[in-house]
Amino acid sequence: MARKHYHFTSESVSEGHPDKVCDRISDEVVDLFYREALEQGFDPSAVRVACETLATTNRVVIAGEYRGPASVTTAKIEAAARHAIKAIGYEQAGFHWNTAKVEILLHAQSADIAQGVDGGEKKDEGAGDQGIMFGYACDETPELMPAPIYYAQRILKLLAEARHSGAEKALGPDSKSQVTVEYRNGKPVAATQIVVSHQHVDESLTSKDMLKLVKPYVKKALPKGWITKHTVWHVNPTGKFFIGGPDGDAGLTGRKIIVDTYGGAAPHGGGAFSGKDPTKVDRSAAYAARYLAKNVVAAKLAKRCTIQLSYAIGVAQPLSIYVDTHGTGKVSEAKLEKAIAKVMDLSPRGIRKHLNLNRPIYARTSAYGHFGRPPDQDGGFSWERIDLVKALKAAVK
Repeated sequence: MARKHYHFTSESVSEGHPDKVCDRISDEVVDLFYREALEQGFDPSAVRVACETLATTNRVVIAGEYRGPASVTTAKIEAAARHAIKAIGYEQAGFHWNTAKVEILLHAQSADIAQGVDGGEKKDEGAGDQGIMFGYACDETPELMPAPIYYAQRILKLLAEARHSGAEKALGPDSKSQVTVEYRNGKPVAATQIVVSHQHVDESLTSKDMLKLVKPYVKKALPKGWITKHTVWHVNPTGKFFIGGPDGDAGLTGRKIIVDTYGGAAPHGGGAFSGKDPTKVDRSAAYAARYLAKNVVAAKLAKRCTIQLSYAIGVAQPLSIYVDTHGTGKVSEAKLEKAIAKVMDLSPRGIRKHLNLNRPIYARTSAYGHFGRPPDQDGGFSWERIDLVKALKAAVK
């Protein structure tokens, strides 16, 4: 039986966190390949990128494999990395967009991988790797996301907007948040513990100064009434956060997979998203699973929905489709599994076509979560649409 009264905690990190700097750079490289492909007449469905980034004090190392238009040069990749660092806001002595050394170690994609993944006219395109992917949705927020991760992300997003606009000149790019939510009768009702650690550019600022600065943004981020006299605050609990970003701690692509998804409220298959083109089912199938789970909940077929998809390298269709509605379903999970296979082609090519993923839409996903964000006008975050509601309702009848 599901618990009705409990506390659950999720964390988030900002775009300036060292790992997120690396995610942003890796996704800028993916976008670069797609932009160049579209400009040069190179088939975007043939683009392949698996880009990993490491960042430390005034150094960035970009490694991995690719296939794409010859117009993508090392100079353009370096420019994309510097653009990402500048856009985030790093102009400090230990990590500066203009002076950091950028080393590029990308190489051509393995022919062994390519032969199993590429599809010709007579065969389906296979998955880029084996693996399991999960999608999740619930009715705790209007965005159908778990409340703890959604509000932890929102706190940092508001603070970042204030920093970029110049409204809060004391803030640096690096920050983390954590929200503990109290659930009563299975519903989120209050924030009992709030943690915000935020870099500041004035070394003299104290924890009390930062609490005063941060508090209004936290209150704006959370639902009315969630902050009470019992809420415990932890703002820069170590006392000072002046040295931040890759100068304070090395970063790597793909180390914030729980921050990127559901904050621990749902399973994760283990694969990261950033730096990967959508032939990699780590990314595209996780997007598809979220899309399907969100549409199940939006259709009011369940209050909570977890979907698992599994794939084998070189095999087009998923090996399995699993649905769990956690006792909240209006129809059986078996019926939903059949309906999901009916309303969407879950081959890698089918996913990319349905969600229109062969485009430069990935840098924007690299911070503040891949899910729970409104679809962009140009089709970014297409996996957040709820356009399968009617089809799912019809399929389960």
